[in-house]
Amino acid sequence: MSETYIRENLEQIEKRIQAACDRSGRAREEVLLIAVSKTKPASMVREAMEAGIRDFGENKVQELCEKAEEIKGLTERPEAGAINWHLIGHLQRNKVKYVVDQACLIHSVDSLRLAEEIQKEAAKKDCHVDILIEVNIGDEESKSGVAKEEAVGLVRAVAPLSRVHIKGLMAVAPIVSEPEESRPYFQEMFRLREEIRFMELPGVEMRELSMGMTGDFEVAVEEGATMVRVGTAIFGGRNYNQ
Repeated sequence: MSETYIRENLEQIEKRIQAACDRSGRAREEVLLIAVSKTKPASMVREAMEAGIRDFGENKVQELCEKAEEIKGLTERPEAGAINWHLIGHLQRNKVKYVVDQACLIHSVDSLRLAEEIQKEAAKKDCHVDILIEVNIGDEESKSGVAKEEAVGLVRAVAPLSRVHIKGLMAVAPIVSEPEESRPYFQEMFRLREEIRFMELPGVEMRELSMGMTGDFEVAVEEGATMVRVGTAIFGGRNYNQ
């Protein structure tokens, strides 16, 4: 896929996000597009950067760190390499030390033990880490995330950690045949975010709602997503056997 196709894909996605914002009475600035670059080469990330994208999502810590370093080498202008890396995949505690000072936002915190490990490693590196609490909104055994009923308790438990800052919630909706079938899950996430936000817990900002991917991001925007994670529609299909 050439840079022209990536740019054209991004233009189409931009139009679709704008249309979803228009339908729901939202400002386009309320929604951040995160280009999910997992399994894709750094050269394609650079092409998306040339098209104006500055936020990229990766599932694996090692790939995020390696790609961030490679991008620096591919970028002629140092200031152009100042992009934001989002860790959107499951995070193992033994990998925390590699990512606390690399990711601008960790979307996938789903336990107090993980948050405490982030706190410990952030203290070692003298940094602060922004996170989202991942909710298993479809109650699927195959997916990570805290149960919806336990989300408030986890937020309360993580909130006192001085170097870990909760910015909102994240969810992956169950796989469905039609995007419209995702709407109830996104509506539940919005209600949960608002419920926690109105608690006004010290140290907790319920500003972000990361939900919606290539197949359903327009519905997610209509239901209040502030971040959508789109990969295939930008970079094309993935070959996980490579």
